[in-house]
Amino acid sequence: YSKMFAIAVQLKDKDLCDAYKFGELPGFGPPVPTRVLRLVQSDRELFLSGRRCENQGLGIGAFTYYRRVVENQWSRLVDEIIKVAKTIEAPQQTIDALSASRDEQQFSKAVKDLKHAIPQSLLINGHNPLILLHGALSQGVHDLPDAECLSLATSIRVILVELADKLGQALKD
Repeated sequence: YSKMFAIAVQLKDKDLCDAYKFGELPGFGPPVPTRVLRLVQSDRELFLSGRRCENQGLGIGAFTYYRRVVENQWSRLVDEIIKVAKTIEAPQQTIDALSASRDEQQFSKAVKDLKHAIPQSLLINGHNPLILLHGALSQGVHDLPDAECLSLATSIRVILVELADKLGQALKD
């Protein structure tokens, strides 16, 4: 593959210079899985902005972008989980709990109500992915140093990637 980038170089003396890299195409870092981009749909650019911030070590920026994606896509995430629950013929009580949480305005209440309503096939290392997301997102971005925000942002991205993979696999199976 090829990579394109722009560099400005300023000679200071015959043995010393300053160099600045303006940007590169394609952007630095591993590619974002297509399933995740399909999952976040209309917030694709926000997710990619979060990824760029994460790649550049900008923790607060990455965290904020990912948080907005999850908040904007909450109903869609739950709809995808409902689709899996219906496909595997989960009890109606589970589907009703998922539907109720989709319409809940308060994120923490919606997640609490879903504690046991997630199909087993969507658990990430035995944990409910929505509870994992809530745990990462409930941290106050203004109370944390940038390095901790970066760690949380990475966790949010990893959970979204895993959830997208598990949703796709569950529907495929």
